Amino acid sequence: MFETALLYIHILAGSTALLAAVIPVVTKKGGTHHVRAGRVYALAMTIVFVTALPLAILGDDIFLLIIAFFSFYLVFAGWRFARNRGRKPQLVDWVAVSIMAVTGLTMWVYGVVVGTSGDSIWIALAVFGTIAIALSVLDWLYHRGWAASAPQRIQRHLTNMLAGTIATITAVMVVNFDYVEPVWIVWIAPKVVISPIITWWNLRWVRRT
Repeated sequence: MFETALLYIHILAGSTALLAAVIPVVTKKGGTHHVRAGRVYALAMTIVFVTALPLAILGDDIFLLIIAFFSFYLVFAGWRFARNRGRKPQLVDWVAVSIMAVTGLTMWVYGVVVGTSGDSIWIALAVFGTIAIALSVLDWLYHRGWAASAPQRIQRHLTNMLAGTIATITAVMVVNFDYVEPVWIVWIAPKVVISPIITWWNLRWVRRT
């Protein structure tokens, strides 16, 4: 019953996060609706993370455990970039970006392990791992040069939050489209669709730096 309750809370929080993620994308950046929906999204994703950990342990699901850390970092880092107007990184920021880098490396290693057994999910792990490493490097570089401009801070905020949205949509698709073969297509599809939006936002904000 405990595991079932956790699963229901996990699904409810994930659904709430997915709905809340739409509002910041379509409303004025920095406006009241954007900020409030962003807080709901961050809180919901935190609940998703907190419930995913015991579910992964109870179900002996290494993949879920890795993805939980990956997804939560995106939201946490995005929230930190929005809140840290002084732009000077704190210890928690360095710890978080280090965990993300380790998570990316773990994805690569685990991808090799499952790949040798013939599981095509290694493709998704390779892509997720690459994204994790790339974002951790970009965030580390930002923290190192913390005197960067405000538009660069917002750029990191938007990148991580939109990447977190990709992770949320991916989770929903994996649960509801588990009949699609090969399974890695479902994992990759949201990234193919939304990644150009992240690139567009980045280019837009770079012009302001």
